[in-house]
Amino acid sequence: VQLQASGGGLVQPGGSLKLSCSVSGINFDAYDIAWFRQVPGKEREGVSCIHSRDGSTDYDGSVKGRFTISRDKAKNTVYLQMNNLKPEDTGVYYCGADHPWGSRCYFYDMDYWGKGTQVTVSS
Repeated sequence: VQLQASGGGLVQPGGSLKLSCSVSGINFDAYDIAWFRQVPGKEREGVSCIHSRDGSTDYDGSVKGRFTISRDKAKNTVYLQMNNLKPEDTGVYYCGADHPWGSRCYFYDMDYWGKGTQVTVSS
């Protein structure tokens, strides 16, 4: 099983980045996919998730209206479009895959994790 996150980088406040999470080794259609982020000294926190069955989504309040999660089933890839980035969005972003818990996705501990990609928002 492999989840490969990419697309991170250095961006100025107000800028945009698009992260990608490429998934292999599992049935992409059977897993919820979530993005988390972590900064040194803090716990990993859920940012956004997308439900396996119907593509319904959820966002942490701090990113709602600025981030958009989407998926391309043909490419087994989930994206996180991040707009109007703020310095507090800085961190290592991870994607994870979890078996569905119900009719919506959750920010529980994932069954599978990928390596992270660094996002730095700074002027």
